[in-house]
Amino acid sequence: MKDPVQKTIGYRLTHTARLQKALSARLLATLGLFPGQEAVLKLLCEQDGRTMGDLAGALRVRPPTASKTIARLTTQGLVERRTTDGDGRLVRVFLSEAGRERGASIDGVWEQLEGEMVAGLDNKERKRLRKLLRKVEKNLAHRLGTDGGIDDEPDIGEDDDDN
Repeated sequence: MKDPVQKTIGYRLTHTARLQKALSARLLATLGLFPGQEAVLKLLCEQDGRTMGDLAGALRVRPPTASKTIARLTTQGLVERRTTDGDGRLVRVFLSEAGRERGASIDGVWEQLEGEMVAGLDNKERKRLRKLLRKVEKNLAHRLGTDGGIDDEPDIGEDDDDN
């Protein structure tokens, strides 16, 4: 007999998130990246020369965590740290040419991951799933007293699938 916990939404979400993370790690490995590193590269592709504090805030991690990720990316030759404006305390992070190239490849990995996650779902089911997950996110964020980084903008035409 199956454990009743396995029938809960929380269990399904946790298990699904673990599988998604594992597949994401496998796909990112083809680019020589670990999970989390791709987010840094994408942020720097959007705005190069961010401060460590900027990056930590955008990633929603503590500064030491961001610093470790930047150190690893520096070792790989994908980013470099530079002091700016003559202030040795203010360090900005810039993409190297290799980092810029790697960053440009990330969208393809994310698209592949998304396609594999929702294979077998039609467009209406995909929109409905996104909408339901946003509701769950809002419930959890409200309970924690935070916005949780939730995007309140519905997808175009998403409300059309309620009928």
